[in-house]
Formats: sequence, C-alpha cells, structure tokens
Amino acid sequence: MAIDTNIREHYPQRGTLGRNAARDLRERIIHGVLIAAAAVSILTTLGILVSLTSEAVAFFRDVSPAQFFGDTRWSPRGSNGRFGIWPLISATLVTSFIALLIAVPLGLLAAVYLSEFASRRARDIIKPALEVLAGVPTVVFGFFALLFVTPLIRDIIPGVSIFNALSAGIVMGIAILPLVSSLSEDAMSSVPLALREGAYGLGATRFEVATSVVFPAALSGIVASIILALSRAIGETMIVALAAGQLPKLTADPREQMQTMTSYIVQVSQGEASVGSVQYQTIFAVGTTLFVLTFIMNLFSFWFVRRFREVYD
Repeated sequence: MAIDTNIREHYPQRGTLGRNAARDLRERIIHGVLIAAAAVSILTTLGILVSLTSEAVAFFRDVSPAQFFGDTRWSPRGSNGRFGIWPLISATLVTSFIALLIAVPLGLLAAVYLSEFASRRARDIIKPALEVLAGVPTVVFGFFALLFVTPLIRDIIPGVSIFNALSAGIVMGIAILPLVSSLSEDAMSSVPLALREGAYGLGATRFEVATSVVFPAALSGIVASIILALSRAIGETMIVALAAGQLPKLTADPREQMQTMTSYIVQVSQGEASVGSVQYQTIFAVGTTLFVLTFIMNLFSFWFVRRFREVYD
C-alpha cells in the first residue's frame, strides 16, 4: 500500500494531466490573442507611416523641402503656387497655446481641489461631470465658438474678426480641460498617503501639502497630461475649421482669421483637388508634418515621465 501511495503522489492521474493540458492550451490561446491585440497598434502605426510617407515623398519630388520649410506663404493653388508651411504651423501653435492658457490653470486647480480638498460626495459629482464634457462632439464646440464665444469677444475686444484664433483657442481649451484635470487628479491621488501624513505631522497646512508635497511628487504624471492635452489641441479639427477660418496667414495676432494644418486638410479633402495632383499631395505633406510634431511631443512626454517619475514602495 505504501508503494501505491508513492506512485500516486509522483505520477498524477490521467484526469489531472488532461486538465493541465487543457489549461495550458487556454493560456496559449489567450497569450496569442493578447500578442495579436498588441500587434494591431504597431501595424496601424506602420500603415499610417506608409500611407503618409508614400504621398509625401511624391510631393517633395515636385516641391523642394527648402521651399516647404523656408517660404512664408501658403497658396498651393494654380501654376505659381506657394508651399510655405509656416502659416499653417503658426496658426496651429497660436490656437494650441491659447487652449493651454485656458486648460492648464483651470485643469490643475480642479485637480488639486478634487484630490486634496473635495469631499467624497463632491468628487463623485464633479469628476464624472468633467469627464462627460470630454465626450461632447467637437463640432458642437465649433458651433459654440462661432455663434456664442465670438460675438461675446467682439463686444469686449475691438478689431476681432468673425473667424478668429482667439475664440477657437478658448473653446478648444474648454474641450481639453477634462484631460488635464482628470489625468492630473489621478496622478495626485496616486501619491502615497504617508507623504501627506508626514507633512501634516511637521505642521504643514492642507494648501502647503497640496502645493509643496503632492504636486511635486505627481509632477511627471501632470506633465504627461499637459502634453497629451497639447497633442489633442494640435490635432483638433472641427473647432478650428469652424471658428478660426480658412485663410492661411503668418501672424501671431489671435484676433485675425487663420488656418491650421488640420483645417487645411479638411478644406482640401472636400474634393476640390484631383487625386495625384500637387495640391492633393499637400494633404499628406501637411499630415506628415503634423504627425512628426505630435510624435516629438509624445517622445518628450515618455522621456520626462521616465526621468522624473517618483516610485514609492
């Protein structure tokens, strides 16, 4: 009997082996599905790169990079077209900068309040309300900027055009505000409670704890949220297309009409340019420039998070 017991201990029964084999098969299947899901993002990025660069290379066969990055006028129509990208880049940066001026202070204040001062009941009401704001269609924000914000600004500030970068930037800042507030609040809430308790034990006030302890500890996540919001602002389409206008102009005056890179892509994509023409290929040249800008910002965000991230046991 002792020999039989030892045999059962060292050699599992056939049913156990079958269950283990079935479990291993399920794990291999799940592992393969997860790898395939991860590969989708990589393949999608590669597809975007191929579709952009193929037409962009064809564009730069007809238009030199020196003209594209050196000229200050954008007028791609006609036989004597001008292909200077800087009016589109400047309009994109102006509207995005105005959006950050709105979203960053308000978003960080909301994040500090939700993380350090709000009661649980207030947090459960305010944070979902902010996240619902992120789900509003951007075309609604565009009409809101054109029909409400612009007339209001024209009554306050003289010389504002009907289409202007100021109203587009303000409304775009409202649109990206939930990104800054929600992600920053998540970063601040992840700071260990022991840091707060230690600061309170040294006699710090709640405001001092929030600004001198929690905020620096969550800085990497806060910066990442701001860069993500900036990328969202640079890639915004409908708000700037409806409120900022369709006139490419190299200016830093937000009262004037401008045309951003995304707004130009919308304009040309309406079917005015024939496929294969230089004007059609400008879509991909501008899109490649936009892709490179956002890619550089994402790389900086990745580096900053890894460089300044605080890790707690």
